Amino acid sequence: MKPVALLIAALAMTATSAAAEMSLSFSWGDIPLCTTGRPNIVGNPAFALTGVPEGTDRIVFKLKDLDVPGYDHGGGTVKVKMSGSGTIPSGVFKYKSPCPPSGRHTYEWTATAKQGGKTLATAKARRQYP
Repeated sequence: MKPVALLIAALAMTATSAAAEMSLSFSWGDIPLCTTGRPNIVGNPAFALTGVPEGTDRIVFKLKDLDVPGYDHGGGTVKVKMSGSGTIPSGVFKYKSPCPPSGRHTYEWTATAKQGGKTLATAKARRQYP
């Protein structure tokens, strides 16, 4: 392969992998401590996102208890024009808070950047509760 063709191939792979590198972080914030085994309906934690693809018009959030994956904690959709980095403030949507009946569970938020019906990128972040 000629050097120019190699450079073009490398740039194409870099562009593809850069779009797939959206990242997500969060903290539980001040959600009420729950030890009853029955989740509260609360506002979402604050989220920080990086690598959000250009053209994103909404981000879909979903919470999963990795210790009880069949339980639906829900999530929400935030309509936002965002690219690069940004934050989603707490309380924008409601979901069923983490509430393990005993001990600690590991929870995972998934954020999916969308444009129209197309998925542009997905990011996940895990944290234990409590």
